[in-house]
Amino acid sequence: MSAAAGGELLVGDCIALMAQMKAASCDLVFADPPYNLQLAGGLTRPDNSRVDGVEEAWDKFADFAAYDRFTRAWLGAARRVLKPDGTLWVIGSYHNIYRVGAILQDLGFWVLNDIVWRKTNPMPNFRGRRFTNAHETMLWCAHSQQSRYTFNYDAMKALNEDIQMRSDWFIPLCGGPERLKVDGRKAHPTQKPEALLHRVLLAATRQGDVVLDPFFGTGTTGAVARRLGRRWIGIEREAEYAALAEARIAAVVPVETELVDSPSRRDEKRVPFGNLVERGLLQPGDILFDARKRWTAKVRADGTVIAADCRGSIHKVGAEVQGASACNGWDFWWVKQNGQDIPIELLRQRVRAEMG
Repeated sequence: MSAAAGGELLVGDCIALMAQMKAASCDLVFADPPYNLQLAGGLTRPDNSRVDGVEEAWDKFADFAAYDRFTRAWLGAARRVLKPDGTLWVIGSYHNIYRVGAILQDLGFWVLNDIVWRKTNPMPNFRGRRFTNAHETMLWCAHSQQSRYTFNYDAMKALNEDIQMRSDWFIPLCGGPERLKVDGRKAHPTQKPEALLHRVLLAATRQGDVVLDPFFGTGTTGAVARRLGRRWIGIEREAEYAALAEARIAAVVPVETELVDSPSRRDEKRVPFGNLVERGLLQPGDILFDARKRWTAKVRADGTVIAADCRGSIHKVGAEVQGASACNGWDFWWVKQNGQDIPIELLRQRVRAEMG
């Protein structure tokens, strides 16, 4: 057992070690378990060079029943240490992810998304008997259907150039200087790219949260957690992997706190639209319009707005003029001030700044 770089690295069997951990102590579990690839013999390229595959003993199981018992055991242990409002992420391929998904639902986890990691540079199908296997699947699950889980929607939208983040992620395989090697060979056959974990942790944790990875490998989760200011616990059965992970994470330089997490708009202080009128940032009679200037509405003294056929809040009127079921009026309406068109959201931010 060792502690370093904002986290703790445990060497041994993950099921036994999770049983020793305090219940409900982790905010997020990221698991990259054995895939039970069921490979029959080695794989060679057309030039007869050998393909580095997963041939280690830790990926071998006697049969599906044995794999299912293992999966139920580690998922049950992970569920015990996960907080009621925490989430579990588990990654796999077509070999195992459907079995894992059924078991985690049986245990009470609530699936939030299945996320497709589409590899920009997948390994070709050298035998030409199947489609090229170009993706892996992650299941993102809440502890239960009632969990009030963390989802940093605004951070994901910002990461995607202000467009909602989709559930298909286009990220390359781990390679280049990031890929750990020993004597010129890959140190671990399934090292995950840090870009993948960056997105996972930025999406579903906050600074100071505890992230557990029960299949730590060479420490990708710990490296990203340290960089982003999350606390981490890694469990790894193979001592040589654990040693590589410890050295790797110790070399990571954490990002300055203020440069990591952006506050969610949902967590910001509530500012009713009427406050803008009260404070003189808008005047009764001012004309609001949408960004494309298709519709207009007039501001009233009580903080409601009126359009040709409707009256009410900025949200209600914005929805009605569009014939939509809902509308975020702060994003929809603009106003002209000092000769410039500005979104009313900027006026709300000014009020929030005055409120401290």
